[in-house]
Amino acid sequence: MGKKRIHLGRSPLAVTPLGVGCWAWGDQRFWRYGEDLGPRDVVDAFDACLQAGLDFYDTAEGYGAGKSEQFIGSLARRSGRELVIATKYAPIAGRGGPRAIPKGLAGSLRRTGLPRIDLYQIHWPDRDEVPIAATMHVLADLIEADQIRAVGVSNFRVAEMREAHTALSRRGVSLASNQVHYSLLHRSPEVDGVLDACRELDVTLLAYSALEQGLLTGKYAVDTIPSGPRADTASFAPSNVAAAAPVIAMLRALADAHGVEPAAIALAWLLAKPGVVPLAGAKTGAQIARNAKALDITLSESEMVSLNAASQFWRVAR
Repeated sequence: MGKKRIHLGRSPLAVTPLGVGCWAWGDQRFWRYGEDLGPRDVVDAFDACLQAGLDFYDTAEGYGAGKSEQFIGSLARRSGRELVIATKYAPIAGRGGPRAIPKGLAGSLRRTGLPRIDLYQIHWPDRDEVPIAATMHVLADLIEADQIRAVGVSNFRVAEMREAHTALSRRGVSLASNQVHYSLLHRSPEVDGVLDACRELDVTLLAYSALEQGLLTGKYAVDTIPSGPRADTASFAPSNVAAAAPVIAMLRALADAHGVEPAAIALAWLLAKPGVVPLAGAKTGAQIARNAKALDITLSESEMVSLNAASQFWRVAR
């Protein structure tokens, strides 16, 4: 396993190129924590992360109503390792605007039991009430107070990301990351300007849903979809699953050639893109080990061309 580490933008944070998405760790509503996985699975998954050398964990105050943050904090403290913990603030309408952010951070610090949050992200832009610059001003204050180490955003469009970057720059703070949906089956960052803007501004693109909630693992088909809420998402609509079949077939063929599973190839495709750090969720230690193999894969130019061609249907702005 390679020990390469990369910086998130111009921030002081250096991480393994593959991050761990922790939405499922404690989430009952969507990921059916308590039914499809339990505390032992989370511990096993985390231990597998440590064994694989993965040190970057992404959660949010809204994941499992704070349960995911509790898991991450407890496990991180137990590990004794130098880990990078990212979480997100939810700018819910009526919450109180920028002045509510310090209280939100205090809740995340309490749940994780950590002295500071490494990467604090705005989960989505408030497009109705709160100016982005005012939000960034508060986040810069939190940097100065040593309560967070870096600032990130999530689901920000190009103009919104530029505004955030400019506002932070005025305070001498860099925008570390923009976390957006990006995978072989969701390539809109390549055409909506987000990926190009991230590279121009030296902002790392964190790719969530990198495995399309499991569809890119090759485990599912039109007549075999996951149970629970995932079955009702756009990823598992029959038309999308059917359209994805050629991509899955290509992943299987390349996986066989590299001696890995399809998920590792899907992640390796993202890892090959400069300035992109995929966030791969996992519910078990076996899934973590499967995903981590992507770090040892270097896809050839012809393999990248084949994957790009197979997934061209999803290269559209949304």
